[in-house]
Amino acid sequence: MPKATFFNLPEEKQHHLMECALKEFSRVPLYEASISNIVKAANIPRGSFYQYFQDKEDIFYYLLENKSKNHNNAFIDILKKKDGDIFETFIETFRNMVREFQIQEKRDFYKNVFLNMNYKMENTLSMDISEPNFEAEFEKVKPFINNDRLNIADESEMIHVVQILFAITMQNLMFSFTKQYTVDVSLDHYKFELNLLKKGCISNHSL
Repeated sequence: MPKATFFNLPEEKQHHLMECALKEFSRVPLYEASISNIVKAANIPRGSFYQYFQDKEDIFYYLLENKSKNHNNAFIDILKKKDGDIFETFIETFRNMVREFQIQEKRDFYKNVFLNMNYKMENTLSMDISEPNFEAEFEKVKPFINNDRLNIADESEMIHVVQILFAITMQNLMFSFTKQYTVDVSLDHYKFELNLLKKGCISNHSL
């Protein structure tokens, strides 16, 4: 997290520094990124950077966390618009994210994230789908989910369904980059997998 001195900056200066960080992390993955390039683009002394952030990992994860929060807030807005339909909400969210990736700088940033994914990055991006942190995040989403449309027994099953949907979403986003899928192909592949999950794979006659 940024130090207090960063939050004491005017919003315009905060935004400018984060835009410069985005530019650098879009150019190269985290481990290759240079603080020198960030401070040069931001036109601040290197010493000032360390008054705001501990290191490049600190500013990177703050940037990634902010983007994740924006996506999560958009997710809830879509869920409300879709009358609590969790599957349609995931599809709309995925469509918006893939379209966002068509902007070159954002595409390059997420490409560097997805192709160099580690545990911390995955959790930051996906609302932290590990227990117990996910349950706290799930509480923000739960009131807007229409359970009547789902064949679930209790909240525990609902949590697992959402975790599975997040995992499928993350995997498909990574495929979108590694396979260089178009928006339409990415969306078709994603919908196909979600439809399999909706239908289930066991015939009622076999139960």
